[in-house]
Amino acid sequence: MLSDFVAAGQIVEIQAVNPMPEEGAEGKQEETGDSGEKKVYRTKVFDVLSEDQLEIMMPIEKGKVVLLPVDGEFDLCFYAEKGLYQCYARVLDRYKSNNVYIVVMELSSNLRKHQRREFYRFGCALGMNSRLLEKEEIAALEQDRFYVMPGLPLKQSVVVDISGGGLRFIGNCGYEAGDYIYCTYTLNVKGQQKQYHMAGKILSVRELEDKPDTFEYRIQYTNPDVDEREEIIKYIFEEERRQRHKATSK
Repeated sequence: MLSDFVAAGQIVEIQAVNPMPEEGAEGKQEETGDSGEKKVYRTKVFDVLSEDQLEIMMPIEKGKVVLLPVDGEFDLCFYAEKGLYQCYARVLDRYKSNNVYIVVMELSSNLRKHQRREFYRFGCALGMNSRLLEKEEIAALEQDRFYVMPGLPLKQSVVVDISGGGLRFIGNCGYEAGDYIYCTYTLNVKGQQKQYHMAGKILSVRELEDKPDTFEYRIQYTNPDVDEREEIIKYIFEEERRQRHKATSK
């Protein structure tokens, strides 16, 4: 069953079921994020060994390998072609091959379809233009259509993290929670610049303490195209891999 849904090269998110007391390869292991929640690490499947065992690349954070402890149990979420799949797995072994840290894991639960709506957020600095949606555009969204009136003025801002489900940006746009906006930004996809046109709902607005009249906005996409969402996720992974390679080659 595992090989029917999971393949080498796919993105996988890892979260420890229990605290990880031992130190990583190049520094002390962090157990929680800034919010106090357990850390979620993102890496990829290296190989599927059998229907209950697989190899994954050990995650790298801030240029340092995170050594997953042998016998540690983890919650895995796979970004498979047929959707998100989740299971629990235990670390059997770990080793280094061709300068790549590999961990062997054995499933301790069945693989199941995951209905989670959250997506991994990738820190970045991207220019973005946006504006409030007009009434006609909002009406089109309510009918599952994406319609953009041309020629309307846009406000500039900076995207500080992005995911397959939305983004967070900094600016002075005058938006309020609950507003619907149109935004456009450019990503480097497969070596080419591609412009994305998205509609989103403002989920939260927070003024920055050290920058008066500058606000942090968080939005959720309301018109996600499946192919474009997959492109964004792949862009995030490729950027992380590029940064990882740059950090390890120093």
